[in-house]
Parts: sequence; C-alpha cells; structure tokens
Amino acid sequence: MTSEKSQKPHDRLAAALSSDLEAVSALIRERMASEHAPRIPEVTAHLVEAGGKRLRPMLTLAAATICGYTGPYHIHLATTVEFIHTATLLHDDVVDESAQRRGRPTANLLWDNQSSVLVGDYLFARSFQLMTEPGSMRVMRILSNAAATIAEGEVLQLTAAQNLATDEGVYLQVVRGKTAALFSAATEVGGVIADAPEAHVKALFDYGDALGIAFQIVDDLLDYQGQADATGKNIGDDFRERKLTLPVIKAVALADKEERAFWSRTIERGKQGDGDLEQALALLHKHDTLRATQDDALGWANKAKQALAPLPEHEIKDMLVDLADYVVSRIS
Repeated sequence: MTSEKSQKPHDRLAAALSSDLEAVSALIRERMASEHAPRIPEVTAHLVEAGGKRLRPMLTLAAATICGYTGPYHIHLATTVEFIHTATLLHDDVVDESAQRRGRPTANLLWDNQSSVLVGDYLFARSFQLMTEPGSMRVMRILSNAAATIAEGEVLQLTAAQNLATDEGVYLQVVRGKTAALFSAATEVGGVIADAPEAHVKALFDYGDALGIAFQIVDDLLDYQGQADATGKNIGDDFRERKLTLPVIKAVALADKEERAFWSRTIERGKQGDGDLEQALALLHKHDTLRATQDDALGWANKAKQALAPLPEHEIKDMLVDLADYVVSRIS
C-alpha cells in the first residue's frame, strides 16, 4: 500500500478533498447533460473523464477549506472552473489542430471541429450559469474576467508565437492570460466565497498566479526535454507548430546572425525540414536556455510558496506548498 508520504501532492490533496471532489464530479455530470443534444455529454465526457487531475477545481476547494468555508457553493465554483478549463481545451485543440490530449485522441479528431467548438461554447455558457448561483457579484466578476483574459491570451499568442520580436515580457503576458488567469481565479474565489480577510484573498490570488506561470513554463520546457509517454505529446511539438516559447525566446535573444536566420526560417516563415528540430535543440543547449528556463520555473514556484505565508496554518496549506514543488519537480 502506498504510504501518504510517497504519494504525489495532488493525490494527497485529492484524498483530503475527496468528498468535495465527488460532489464536483456529480455536479459536472448533472450540468453537462443536454436533453436535446446528446453529442454535448458525449464530447464533454470524453475530455472530462480522460484522467485529468482536476487540479484547478481542487485549488478552489483547497482555498475555501483553508479559509474555513462551510457552505455549499465552493462546489459550484469548482465546477465552474472545470467547465471553463474544459471549454478552453476543446477550443485549443481545434486552433492547434491537435490529434492527442492526455494520451487519447482529441474530440475534434473523434467527432469534428464544429462539435468541439460548439460544445466548448455550451460549457462556457454553463459555467456562467453556475457562477451566478452563489449570488456573489464579486465572484462573478473574478470568473468572468478570467474567461475574458484567457481568450485574450490565446489571441495574443496567435500573433506573438511566430514573431521573433516577442520577448520575455510578452511571453509572460501570454502565459498570465492563457494559463495563470484561471489558476489565480480558482484560488481567489475560494477565499472570496469564504469571506476571508483581504490579505488572505490576495495571498490566494498571488499563489494561483505564480503557480500557473510555473506550470506553463514547465509545460513549455517539457516540450523540448520531456518523455512522450509522460507528457502525452511528442518532443518538439511546439517547434513544429511554430510556437515561440520561453526556451526559444531566450535562444533568439542570444542568437548570432546565422542562428537568427534559422529561427526566422523555421518559426516565422514555417519552412522546416529534416534535421531542423535537432538543430533547434542544439541551439537551445548551446546557449543553455533549457537550464535558464528551468531556473525561471523554480523562481515562480518559490514565489507561489512564499505567497501562502499570510494564510492560517492548515494541512491543506502544506499540501499547496508541496504542490508548487511538485509542479517544477518534473523538470529537475
């Protein structure tokens, strides 16, 4: 039997929040149902039940628990967060023309792009219905702002990802939009629904923001040095899709004229051939940008842990500290 100490932090968190997570799962099944369009629950179930960690809704439940919330509405908010996340995944796979998600065929591959886009729209609509039920204007403002920021981040990435002028500041803006915005909203609303002191709400926001940034930097790094069976995608997918992520941004900043011409051809103009991925990896190693990117991820994980300091002592708080370490342990 696996000891508690040897369990991964998100598994320990899931065990500590098991009854709440069961309630979230039940509400997801209830609200993804459709009397008139059976394809909606089919497509949603394919993604929701694909073995995801439910990390974002867990953050909402954890935040509410640390702040001593005893009401029912953290379940609604956690479900809202999961629906927003699932909707963005459905849309992202269409935009990226992805064929695999969490090691399984994507919904757009199994059904079609139209189904993925429209079911994503349905889940967004469901999320807005759910977020009204606690009756908190502040909660609605946080979550609706997050939904808008996610969309804005994705659109910014469309133009920034293939432009060598994109620097680390723009990259951070994209990451804060498309990833960290939902992490920080997930933690923040847990504090707000519990009517926690403002210092605690801010601490939860700052934790989610830093954790989300670390999470995305690690994800981008694993694209160049991860294992396909662990990450669910192939090494170099971002390169092939011409996404200018942090390891490449750092390499471009250090590039000589010849190297810059290589990045311009492969990323900006999309003219890639045999050996180009290997050349890209060689340049990343030459300028040690994978290590520099790892250092950035570790820095953001440390910021996440430091952000938790104002919160009251709680076993769930300790698990959130461990979670920040675990997010970056995948690259150490």
